[in-house]
Amino acid sequence: MNSTSVQAMNIRSGQTFPIWLGRVRTLLWGIPLLVVSCGTAPPPTLNGQEASIVTREASHPQAYYHFLRGSLAELNNDATTALEEYQAGLAFDKNSIFLKFRLAKLHFSMAQMTAAVDLARQIPVAEISQAAMFFDLAKIFAGGGDTGRALEILTEGERHFPQDERIYISHGTLLLNIKEFQMAEAVFHDLLVHVPGSAEAHYYLGVIALEAKTKQEAKAHFQEAVALHASFERAYLKLVAIAEEGEEPQQAIELLEHYLNEVNPHHREFRLRVVRLYIGQHNTDKALSHLDYFLQQNPDDLHAQVLKAQIYGEMGNFPAAIEELNAILLVRPNELRVRDFLGLLYEEMKDYDRAIQAYQANVKIDSTFFDSILHLGFVSYRLKRNQEALSYLDQAVNLSPKRPEPYLLLGLTHFQMEEYQKAKARLEEGIRQDPSNAELHFNLGTVYDKLNHFDKVVREMEKTLELDPEHADALNYLGYSYADRGINGDQALSLIQRAVALKPDNGYYVDSLAWALYKLDRIDEALVTIQRAVSLVSDDPVIYEHLGDIFLRQDERDKAREAWLHSLQLDSTNATLGKRFRDVGFGEPIPTLSHQSTLTP
Repeated sequence: MNSTSVQAMNIRSGQTFPIWLGRVRTLLWGIPLLVVSCGTAPPPTLNGQEASIVTREASHPQAYYHFLRGSLAELNNDATTALEEYQAGLAFDKNSIFLKFRLAKLHFSMAQMTAAVDLARQIPVAEISQAAMFFDLAKIFAGGGDTGRALEILTEGERHFPQDERIYISHGTLLLNIKEFQMAEAVFHDLLVHVPGSAEAHYYLGVIALEAKTKQEAKAHFQEAVALHASFERAYLKLVAIAEEGEEPQQAIELLEHYLNEVNPHHREFRLRVVRLYIGQHNTDKALSHLDYFLQQNPDDLHAQVLKAQIYGEMGNFPAAIEELNAILLVRPNELRVRDFLGLLYEEMKDYDRAIQAYQANVKIDSTFFDSILHLGFVSYRLKRNQEALSYLDQAVNLSPKRPEPYLLLGLTHFQMEEYQKAKARLEEGIRQDPSNAELHFNLGTVYDKLNHFDKVVREMEKTLELDPEHADALNYLGYSYADRGINGDQALSLIQRAVALKPDNGYYVDSLAWALYKLDRIDEALVTIQRAVSLVSDDPVIYEHLGDIFLRQDERDKAREAWLHSLQLDSTNATLGKRFRDVGFGEPIPTLSHQSTLTP
């Protein structure tokens, strides 16, 4: 081993060697060879400024010795030793700008902000001759909360290095962070004066224009940024976002397609984003084409695999979606969210046994997995397995007492069991946890209806509409409640009309509209409307009862009788309608269905 290698090994081991003191000048000029020869990288950033300081410090050999040891410690990610060595060097040269700078940077990297700022303040700006030092000192002051000093240093740095793009960008973004948009704009325009081809300057000018809500100007800057730098991802993303916000999804798709075709076909985020855009346009063929390409390159990408299953689900092709998810679970059996999604697909197919098996498999793996426990509660509620539903939903509440869904389902389950006081208590408990949840208020209103507290029904429906003005169920429920009681007729009609506007093919809402018109004596309109309700919902006894009432008001007794017979066949327990049937002289209800053709236009 040659003498240089021996020297390097001694430096690493921390031993002081006599050869150092007699051969300072030789070591100074042999630094790169000395370090590389022992199989390590050069000390951090010995650029022009540092080299000049190193040369000046030839008269302080011990300071330089500790600098070398500190540099090697930094290379070995030993920050504590590096600090000790730099501080030891500073003891030999108290005025060393370079050592103070290295110490300040190291303290900053260790989040020791007070020490970093204290050292940075000891460095006279007039003695800085490297752009990187301006940049790093400003970063230290900004991190330490002295934004004003950081801005002063960056301004001075721009004066010394007017073509250093990094200083302008640091200056401008710092101004953006403190919402000084006009000053930031001036900095980026100044950057363009000195560096006309700065794509970053155009990007940030676009960001500022977005803040000012001048989208066309922003768009022009982002386009210029892309023209200057063809693979400028952030500028592309801003352009895509502008297109999406402007409800121009095709323009967003074209931008992403251009990037994928011309710049980088393997960009994961862009590929999956264009897939989502195609899904939004219901272009499932294009979406699947992009996903298949992506999965050929990234066959184990879980997000893409699940997204493909979601596309099949959107298409209504549940068997294909289930096949995709089962393929994932063969390889990754512990992916609980994938199996939970599988359970939801089985629910969509009304294959409740398999849905329950999927959810229970998840709970077996993780007994605290909230989503599957909640879904087990929901499926049990749908199957009217009320005690099972209550058990699962109580577990869900214990796991996540702030989540509103279990309280809602507990309320619905007790409602289904005709336990209205218990339903009320669970819904009110949910509202205490989440008072802004419109669904909890709506369902509490329906419970109050069963408890004959109409004033509270109105209060809860109005609260629902305050929270969600387009809550169609609440609009319809409150409107029908008014109409059925024969009060607030015009308001009832208006509420129901708003519900029908939101969901024009909801037969129950259309029936409510017909009933409100009937109550206002607008019989001809009511008949046309109720007949549309019949065409939308053919098996609801209330709709046929209303149809009979309207025919009876028109003195169409045969049609009225037939409509009421149809209603009684659908609900033979309606004793009130049976009595009315007899009272108007239709005789005893006959338990056979007359021809429906005469009931509709």
